[in-house]
Order: sequence, then C-alpha cells, then structure tokens
Amino acid sequence: QVQLVESGGGLVQPGGSLRLSCAASESIFSIERMGWYRQAPGKQRELVADIRRDRYTNYEESVKGRFTISRDNAKNTVYLQMNSLKPEDTAVYYCVAVRHTLVFWGQGTQVTVSS
Repeated sequence: QVQLVESGGGLVQPGGSLRLSCAASESIFSIERMGWYRQAPGKQRELVADIRRDRYTNYEESVKGRFTISRDNAKNTVYLQMNSLKPEDTAVYYCVAVRHTLVFWGQGTQVTVSS
C-alpha cells in the first residue's frame, strides 16, 4: 500500500503559479506511472499529467505549455509546476501512483484560481 500526500494547493490569482507536491510513503523508483488528476465541481475526474519510470510525460491538452510534471525518485516525490493559471484550472488535484495492477490515490489538494 503506497500512501500519497499532496501539498501546495491554495488560492492564486489568474496568471499566477503554484507547485504541487506529492510525497509517497515508500520508494517510487519501481512505480511505473505517477500523475495528477483533477476534479472540478460537477465534473468528472480528468487526467492532468502523468510521468512514467522512463520519464516520458503526457499532458491534457488544455495544460500543455503551462504545466510541467516531474519526479524525484531520491525524494519519493512527484511535482506539478503550474504556470499561467486560469479560473478553469480550479479543482481538487489528486496524485495517483500505478504499480502493476494497483492504483493508489492521494486525498487531494484544492487549487482555486480567482481574482
């Protein structure tokens, strides 16, 4: 069982930046895929970005060029750098880890983009 703890959410003005962190309870070296999902009120949870062991990354179309996902295996942490934030980025952001057939989720962190 991998426990994931997100941090770094908050309130930011449009155009601002935030960096989300996801700390795992154990080594992430063997975890095939880690990523970030988000869920806005009344909407389905959607993939924002993910990163594989080989560091191949994948982004949802609306965040390309604005968000960057990275992983630090030495710190057992995955990051999501979010720049040029828009009100439509407002959501609860969840960290996810996929190991073999098992999927682990964090509790989520709220990101609110508003003036």
